[in-house]
Amino acid sequence: MEACGGAHHWARTLQALGYEVKLLPAKHVRAFVLRDKTDARDAQAIWVAAQQFHIKAVPVKSEEHQACLILHRMRAQLMKMRIMQTNALRGLLYEFGIVLPEGHRILLQRIQGELAKAQEHDRLPGVVVVSVQEQLKRIDSMQDDIDQLDKRLGRVNTNCGQSDQM
Repeated sequence: MEACGGAHHWARTLQALGYEVKLLPAKHVRAFVLRDKTDARDAQAIWVAAQQFHIKAVPVKSEEHQACLILHRMRAQLMKMRIMQTNALRGLLYEFGIVLPEGHRILLQRIQGELAKAQEHDRLPGVVVVSVQEQLKRIDSMQDDIDQLDKRLGRVNTNCGQSDQM
């Protein structure tokens, strides 16, 4: 089988039924697909790739290993979203002359003081302040989610490398 999507689930299922399963890296199988991609051509490409001695099989991942990888991917996605939110916030406030440093931690440390200064000097409309405060709550919520995933990852006791399939 080609090691993509639900291949590890199906490989475990077939192994439980007594079948020998060989998972092939999808990028190597793709090289053997001729013309347009169809199910029949995919099957033919998998068969041809399986005959190649230089293509190494991918080990079937356990459910625990897959769960660990999923937690890492979810965490990475949340971190990416948090960075997007803080960068957008920094850019929007810059339009009002409020310059904040890069890095979410230092931004979160300084933003309340900068918002207070801007309100004192009427440089920032009230509706913007309220919206920024709401945005900060969303960022805090994302950070809480990241912290929860960190705790779950700490409890997962598998040999899961973060670099696998990320």
